[in-house]
Amino acid sequence: MGVERIDTRLLEELTEQSQDLNSDAVRITQDALADFAEATGPQPRRWWRRGSAVAGAAGAAALLTSVRAAAATSSNDVMALQTAASIENLAISVYQTAAGLPFIKDGNKTIVAFIAKTTTQHQAHVKAFNAAVTQAGGKQQTGTDPKYAAVVKKTLPTIKTPADVVKLAITLEDVAAQTYTKNVSQVSSAELRKLFASVAPVEAQHRATLLAVQALLADNLGDLVAIPTDVAKLPAAIGSVGFPNAFYPTKNASPITEGAVK
Repeated sequence: MGVERIDTRLLEELTEQSQDLNSDAVRITQDALADFAEATGPQPRRWWRRGSAVAGAAGAAALLTSVRAAAATSSNDVMALQTAASIENLAISVYQTAAGLPFIKDGNKTIVAFIAKTTTQHQAHVKAFNAAVTQAGGKQQTGTDPKYAAVVKKTLPTIKTPADVVKLAITLEDVAAQTYTKNVSQVSSAELRKLFASVAPVEAQHRATLLAVQALLADNLGDLVAIPTDVAKLPAAIGSVGFPNAFYPTKNASPITEGAVK
């Protein structure tokens, strides 16, 4: 990376925007889950307590609406949610394992804090995906994505440095972001599209942060991985290294069946 310096004011603005993105994503995820529950859940039973044919007709219409909403949730929706949950479960497992490694827990405090915060966010994501699975009539996914679990199993024995951990985490965050981005066009309801669309940018944000950390570690600038950061010492390229694509790709997205409950 070059020796140019970046505008510290811009970095401060980007940091604030990043925090706002995550806060907004959490709110949108919760709203999408609530909307999905309302769309697929049973209608209130108050209607049958009223007399008259009008009340009965209203109740029948409400019941029919509920049945149609439930039917609209396809098996593909359930599998997509289960696969998403399997990816989240694997990410949680990897981050928790990484947190226990001596060179992580006794190393850079910012990386430790990032792992803790990111793990919490992944736990919230898997909870949301599994809640939607249950609402759709499916079985919650408590296992891990089989394809990437094999990758993790092969990679973990080779991890010796923080850079190795970062590299593996980038792989998982990228497949999560690509998968959820593609899922937006694969699920059958607006509520589920909203759910996936709210989680995808958070995973992309994780990846962007990790790419920046990876670049600093590669240039022996690990001391700059800190909060607050000495922004005056950061190389200019660090402002763009986390965003290599103008539009997020989906060619490596996991198929909806990959982590479905068998």
